Amino acid sequence: MPSRLRRLAAALVAVLAALSAVVLSPGRAVAAEGKVSGGRLDWGIKQSFLTYVTGPIAKGSWALTGGAATVGGSTFRFHSANGTYDPATGALTAAFSGGVRFTGHQENGANALDLSLGRVTFRAAPGGSAGLYADVSSKSKETGQVSSASQAKLADLSLAGVDLRGAAGTLNLGNVPATLTDAGAKAFGNFYQAGTALDPLTLSVNLPAGQAASAAPSAPVPPSAPSASVAPEAPATSSPSAETTAAAPAKAEFGNGALDWGVRRTFRDYVTGTIAQGRWELGGGAADGGAFFRWTPAKGTYDPATGDLTAAFTGTVRFTGLRSGESYGLDLTLANPGVTVADGRGRLLADVSGRTPDGATQQLTGVELATFDPAGLKPEGGLLKAVELPLKLTEGGAKAFGGLYPAGTEMDPLSFAVALDPAAALPPLPDLGSAPATPVASPTVESPAASPVASAGGSSSGGFPVAAVAGGAVLVAALAATGGLLVRRRRAAAAPDADRTA
Repeated sequence: MPSRLRRLAAALVAVLAALSAVVLSPGRAVAAEGKVSGGRLDWGIKQSFLTYVTGPIAKGSWALTGGAATVGGSTFRFHSANGTYDPATGALTAAFSGGVRFTGHQENGANALDLSLGRVTFRAAPGGSAGLYADVSSKSKETGQVSSASQAKLADLSLAGVDLRGAAGTLNLGNVPATLTDAGAKAFGNFYQAGTALDPLTLSVNLPAGQAASAAPSAPVPPSAPSASVAPEAPATSSPSAETTAAAPAKAEFGNGALDWGVRRTFRDYVTGTIAQGRWELGGGAADGGAFFRWTPAKGTYDPATGDLTAAFTGTVRFTGLRSGESYGLDLTLANPGVTVADGRGRLLADVSGRTPDGATQQLTGVELATFDPAGLKPEGGLLKAVELPLKLTEGGAKAFGGLYPAGTEMDPLSFAVALDPAAALPPLPDLGSAPATPVASPTVESPAASPVASAGGSSSGGFPVAAVAGGAVLVAALAATGGLLVRRRRAAAAPDADRTA
């Protein structure tokens, strides 16, 4: 072989080796595996099951636990995702907080139907297979025996056409088909057989910061969905010493606090449901905790000798719905709520403005919305904290809600904390993650760092990594160019021989 051909062949081998390393080593295009922190999973489980539980046969109900919420009345929202994500393989594990318990068929004070789901977890393996897991406690309808399982696989999930590799920022999956597994059938007390189609699910998780080249901020939440934000948590610090507590003045002033209140679950479901088809907007420091809203910060005073408390919180929540043209039949704002305790009576107040479905408009300041029993409120760890106090609507509250609920109605429970010690940390807010950019109607992966999906940093529409496709194109081009050069060289070298044979 002539020396020039040997040099060209050696160059071709070097090019092939370098390009093969790019194509066959996807880990070089993205960062190493990192932790998922923050996000939400919305799942209706199976609508016919919900209807059955609350219908005339089972005559049952369901209850939320661990900060779970509802969206639109028939979908459960689980929060605060944590787990791991490997951008090189697309492997994703995201476990969500919150749970739901279903009960029904009550006989002699016991429920023949008793099913609890918690720690719902989405798992996607390299290669595209995925499943939905949960901690389950269920009662068999045949034997009445209660069984528990940790991270039972409830459903197989279909990610056909979706490539999770190389995502960054906020990863959204929408309308993912779910099919009941054998373990899921057992969890549901064999009410359904394995293979039964369940409701599709939607999830959104925040991937580790800096995991890909860049991450653009999420787009605004569409009008059809509630907005969401996450309030920053106060830095964790040690509790004040006993000497500090003892030295506190008789009447303490504070400048920080948080009030958590969901108003009423059925009201939220009404606003975002099929009737009002509305939403809520947060402002002035208010945040969405999923099952409740948080108003913060706060200022006020507390007298430990008498138990008297005055606390003013900051922020607004505006509910809109029943839209007609450019106006709303429902346009209600609750702003700057306050809590007072005096003479053994607790009150929840707020500024109320806007229009209620009965057509009434109002602009009221410091309305007494509801009352609670403050017994048991005591400072601890630098905080004066109340957790899920039962709350009853007052006459003023009934008027504020336009007669939707009569006075005496049980509203969502009230929780609040005020920092008597400025260094004390407030209870953390459930982490819903960044708001999904858009609702999706089919299994879709969205990444702010790669929009559209088929651009660099994301994945191609055919489910093959863009980096590998691009590398393959370069490789083909290099082969074509180098191969063509070799052919031309060989033809040039062979021509004299042909002349000689002629």
